[in-house]
Amino acid sequence: MAELVRRQHLDADVEYHGFAFQESDDGDLPVPFPDDFEDGVFLNAFPGRLDFYSAGHTHTASVTVEVWDGEPPAQDPSQWDEQAEAGFESTSGEVAVWSTGRADDVITLSEVGGSWRVRASCTGREQAAALSEQEGVGEGVEKYLVQFWPAGT
Repeated sequence: MAELVRRQHLDADVEYHGFAFQESDDGDLPVPFPDDFEDGVFLNAFPGRLDFYSAGHTHTASVTVEVWDGEPPAQDPSQWDEQAEAGFESTSGEVAVWSTGRADDVITLSEVGGSWRVRASCTGREQAAALSEQEGVGEGVEKYLVQFWPAGT
């Protein structure tokens, strides 16, 4: 059975419906964020980058990141508004959070690079969209759980 290696909570600033997790050492990425960001695609994977499409235009999302040593237990889909899985390649083992620029938060996947699977789940999307239309900015209404585990486990 897979075991949780680490859990990290962070706030992600969402701008223009999006934010990303991007390889910390991003100098060699063929498509850095926000290039080719696709509206309406909840989780979109690029080499060294994961884009998240938010239901709210501009707000701060609450994000919990988990790193597991194997595939984590499946999340109950009835508890989430959206769920998706993707692959992710990391050359450094560290991932940075991006919106209009790089945030201070860094997520450590491992001491070295490698291939990962990612499962993203989100709730609060309807409320985030409503707040964006009415008040402009919400704090922590949209909540994400992003789980990483080594590919092939």
